[in-house]
Amino acid sequence: MGEDFYYVGVDVGTGSARAALVTREGQIKTTTEEPLSIWRPKPEHYVQSSTEIWQRCCTARVTRGVQKNQVLGIGFDATCSLVVLDQNFQPVSVTEEGECSQNVVMWMDHRAAEQAARITNTNHRVLSRVGGVMSQEMQPPKLLWLKENLKDSCWDKAAHFFDLPDFLSWKATGSLTRSLCTLVCKWTYCPPEGWDDSFWISVGLEDLLENNFSKIGSVAAPPGSPLGGGLTAEAASDLGLNPGTAVGASLIDAHAGGLGVIGANVSGFNLPCEHQPITSRMAMICGTSTCHLAVSGRALFVPGVWGPYLSAMVPGLWLNEGGQSATGSLIDHVVQGHAAYPQLQQQAQLRGENIYTHLNTHLDSMARSGSAADLLGSSLHVWPDFHGNRSPLADPSLKGMVVGLSLRHTLDDLALLYLATIQALALGTLHILEAMRETGHDISTVFMCGGLSKNRLFVQVQANATGMPVVLPDQMEAVLVGAAVLGACASRGYGTIQVSSPPRTLLVMSRTSNFQYRKLHQ
Repeated sequence: MGEDFYYVGVDVGTGSARAALVTREGQIKTTTEEPLSIWRPKPEHYVQSSTEIWQRCCTARVTRGVQKNQVLGIGFDATCSLVVLDQNFQPVSVTEEGECSQNVVMWMDHRAAEQAARITNTNHRVLSRVGGVMSQEMQPPKLLWLKENLKDSCWDKAAHFFDLPDFLSWKATGSLTRSLCTLVCKWTYCPPEGWDDSFWISVGLEDLLENNFSKIGSVAAPPGSPLGGGLTAEAASDLGLNPGTAVGASLIDAHAGGLGVIGANVSGFNLPCEHQPITSRMAMICGTSTCHLAVSGRALFVPGVWGPYLSAMVPGLWLNEGGQSATGSLIDHVVQGHAAYPQLQQQAQLRGENIYTHLNTHLDSMARSGSAADLLGSSLHVWPDFHGNRSPLADPSLKGMVVGLSLRHTLDDLALLYLATIQALALGTLHILEAMRETGHDISTVFMCGGLSKNRLFVQVQANATGMPVVLPDQMEAVLVGAAVLGACASRGYGTIQVSSPPRTLLVMSRTSNFQYRKLHQ
């Protein structure tokens, strides 16, 4: 037992904090999960508490039964939410009600739509690295909203603005060093030059230039870089680990998932990306929202798609990031709001099934013998941008639409609406892929992880819509593996972030006329 060494990966998603104990070979030994609170004080406002988030990270322990000295490193990833602290590192409220514990503007908070539009209208040169359009999900418009709407209660009191992944690494180490992943992807930072003073001045946030941008980050490091002296004594006590345990510079949650899957060894599986560089792959991290991540050897500018970002996920490669603001949340919204939802719950409970497993089975039974269930939705169509379009239209004002509804509200009707929603999301992926290809990406295979990757219908329809094989790793919690890689890199167990992994069993879905997996063994 004493010869076994591990790394801990901590993932803070939209609704929960999770942790995993990961072996040196990249295998997950144990996982745990703690729920997180979300408050919605006004429409389009979504807030959380950084105090609660850290507490949940500390209670999500996975090291019971393991000696502290067996854990060599820890890494954190989180949603790209905005954390606000005062000069004493205490929470500052981001709500008009002034609830001080609610100091996190969540990634999906769309309060800053007007500020984002104004920033876009500046046509500043930094916008070329975010697809030409400033998204309200990025940090500059949120900062501007706080300055313009909560100047006395928030802006003037704030001394530190963190991306949530950087807040976690600061809590763990006391280091104010930010991750290049967060600063480059969400704050307009551009290595090696760094911050562009003229941008912040042009949008009315010139006060952030003070003390060498100390409020938003004066020093940045590549993901996985060791921070400070490792865990502080206080953080080590909170987490049940040894002081000094290595902590790696963090990643945004989707990028941790991308890191966990995009370098998978697929030799012998007859995939089109075999013997090709990882630039032939796209990682899809599918949960509440979906991120579509592709890397390239040179800077590719894709209209409506974020990036190119140098070394934001894989060292030395440029990252483009497409996305859909609502995927899992949209499916939940459509299904749970239907009149037949109580009937679905009852039937699924009687069979001991997840509601979506039951819906998938129900669609199978609705299909005629020999026909594909996905053809059932030919007369029902969904436009899936209920929370705006992130990519490639980059229009947050867009809304959703359903065409083909009748007055019926049976379980069959719910199943068809569910199917049409999944098909719409898959066509959104195709739209993003086409935009990437038109500007030089050569993508042949999709690598998928996240909660929705466990839904066989969702995966199959993605394969059908894109015409590409969709690969699922055997370690389904790839985001947690990606977070653990940061700790491994920081511990000096590896010289740099690795972009390959040991041989493993994969599940591959290709365009077919049914929902069956092809399970391939190396």
